[in-house]
Amino acid sequence: MSNTMKVISHMHSDFSSKFGVTRQSGIIDSVKAHIVFEPEFRNSDMLRGLDGFSYTWIIWKFSEATRTTWSPLFRPPRLGGSQKMGVMATGSPFRPNSIGLSSVKNSYIEVSTTLGPISHVLGADLLGNTPFFDLKPYLSYTDSHPDAKCGFTDTAEY
Repeated sequence: MSNTMKVISHMHSDFSSKFGVTRQSGIIDSVKAHIVFEPEFRNSDMLRGLDGFSYTWIIWKFSEATRTTWSPLFRPPRLGGSQKMGVMATGSPFRPNSIGLSSVKNSYIEVSTTLGPISHVLGADLLGNTPFFDLKPYLSYTDSHPDAKCGFTDTAEY
């Protein structure tokens, strides 16, 4: 068994640089993107049943904002960059492991004769060519916590 995570797919979107990408997934539901799988993972059976879910979690790699080091503190833009918070309390890309988590709305699944299954999604906050490690269905009965406190983001003006 390998301990190395494999890139299984990539995001295809109109965002070619980090400027203009929404700060969180789902903020702009009209943003269209699609997920194209690497050749070894182009098996339609892998996505069987995913079209029955409204949303999908994506586990992905920060591919553009990377460093060889990380810091335990980060200045969130939401706080105007004037206050430091622990990196684990933020969405900073400069983390011990440069992975991200986004929830996207499922639109439809297409099967291409050349590219295999393609998952079309809405509301992605990711650059084109962002590498993905995994997709998982969003389950509202366990993944949603409507009464949850949101730390400093509850009171910070944006």
